Order: sequence, then structure tokens, then C-alpha cells
Amino acid sequence: MPLSLRLATFNLENLDDKPGLEPPLSARIDVLRRQLSRLEADVLCLQEVNSQHPKGGGPRALLALDRLLEGTPYAAFERAVSKGRSGKGPTDVHNLVLLSRHPIVGSRSLWHGLVAAPHYRTVTAEPAETEAAAVEWDRPVLEAEIALPNGRRLHVLNLHLRAPLAAPVAGQKLAPLSWMTTAGWAEGFFLATVKRSGQALEARLAVESLFDREPEALIAVLGDFNAKEREMPLRTLCAAPGDTGNPGLAARCLIDLAERLPKARRFTVLHGGVPAILDHVLASPALAGLVESVEVHNEALRDEAMNGERPVAGSHHAPLVATFSLPGSG
Repeated sequence: MPLSLRLATFNLENLDDKPGLEPPLSARIDVLRRQLSRLEADVLCLQEVNSQHPKGGGPRALLALDRLLEGTPYAAFERAVSKGRSGKGPTDVHNLVLLSRHPIVGSRSLWHGLVAAPHYRTVTAEPAETEAAAVEWDRPVLEAEIALPNGRRLHVLNLHLRAPLAAPVAGQKLAPLSWMTTAGWAEGFFLATVKRSGQALEARLAVESLFDREPEALIAVLGDFNAKEREMPLRTLCAAPGDTGNPGLAARCLIDLAERLPKARRFTVLHGGVPAILDHVLASPALAGLVESVEVHNEALRDEAMNGERPVAGSHHAPLVATFSLPGSG
């Protein structure tokens, strides 16, 4: 019999359980748990999962996530979690989590493991920099290998690329979102672009290594790309023949499954009344050929710009899920 496989991605948006949180975690659970249950995912990629210290002390753990998943099928799923720069984890904020109904046989956090941090000396910093400094990514890529019941292996990359917001430049900020000079803002925006594009490059190189070992690999790259269709990070990851200029490389492209959604429904965020697709599910040709359907659960999405700084119980991102029909074990 064919094997049905549902892959989903959802940015939970700062899932936390710290004192004084508004709305409290209990209110968020009421909303988010219904959304997660509706996904009925076999493999679920989550972004922005914060960690907490247990009562009485001890290393950080994903206690808020544990509470959210309690009583759902996901509580029994195997789990892979991104690690910090030191190789330990989870970090305090914005962890990546992969949940799988099927066995996870290996995972790793890619944080300059394939791409060294470029060095750059700012020109607008106050005081002026005398030496170039490393421009490091803000988050890693979480890569996992999953054993499917039909004997095949599924390779999943969960990522959260940097948002297109200017990175800090010394002496150029008046407030967290306010800049002293347009030149400083422009340089910060340039640095953010380097970080975002660098993350995409590292993920693309990880995909290349998978294709090197297995040309017909089942590969999925899911997450919050903070990039719309045809923006540079997405083009880097997809490597479409129209961009590489070489039809012979078509077997190494990734296909954006969100393009299968009706145009009127093709959005995962709303900002100032403008819909945009920032969350994506990319699939290798071998996997894309098995897709049955693609869904986006954006019916009740709130506009993040109109909501201002007020936190919401749910998320300003809509979940995205793709269903595949894979050959059975024979």
C-alpha cells in the first residue's frame, strides 16, 4: 500500500512561559494546539521555540513546548532540536524543533559548518572599526534524517532565515527600531542581507552534499524563509534551471510547493493588508513528484502591522502542510 506522509512547517512566534507573559502560555495553548492538531503532520518543523529553566534550577529545556504538545500525538513523536554556537542547546530563544512520527536516525545543527563567516569592516560605526569582524548567522539550520516505513530515508532541513531588518551597527541606533542616520541603516541592512543569504547558501550546500550521495534523494527544506517568491534566498535554495542556466542541473533543483496553492490563498503572513508567502516547503524532484496536495491554514490570520506590538495568542504566521503518497514497502 502507498505510504501517506504529511510534512508541515509552523512558526510558533516566541513560544515561551516566562513570568508576566501576556497573553499567558495557557491562552496560547488553547489556540496553537488546535492548529497543530489540524495539521495531522507526520513530520513537523517548528520555529521560534524558546527554552526555560526548570523550577529548582538545571539546564534549559523546552518546557513550554512540552506543555503545548501534552495530550496530542506529537508528544510521543521523536524530536530533534537545534544547538547553539557552542554545540550545546537549546538556546534561550528561537530554537528550531523537528518532530517526527517515524524514527530520526541522525541530526545536526549547521552553523558555519559548511560556510565560514565572512569578515567585514563597517564604514559607519561610531567609534570607527579598525579591523574586520566576522558576520555570523543568527540561527543555524537543523538537518535530520528520518527512516520511513518503506525503507527509504527522508532528509529534512528546518530553517529560519534572518528577517530583512537592518542588523546593529555600533553607534548608529537611537532605539531598537530607530536609526541615527540613513547611512547607518543602509549598512545594517546590507549586513542583514549577508546573514540571510549566507544561511541560504549553507542550507543549499547541505542539499548539494545529499544529492552527491543520493541523486534521487527525498529532500524537504521547510521553515520561515523571511523571503517571498523570487527573492534571493529562495532562488539560492531552489537553484532553478532558469537561474543556473544549465538544464543538466535540473535534477538538483528544489521545487517550491507553495506555488501549487491558488494565487488568492498563497500567503502565510499579512502585513499592512498585504499578503505574502514567507514560509515555504521545498522538495527535491523525487519528492515533489509524489505530492498529492498542499494546504495553508491562513483563514484566521491576523495582520501583524495592524496589531502593532500587542502579542497574540496564536501566531502571525500560518502553518503550511504538504501531503505525499510514497510507494509502500512492497
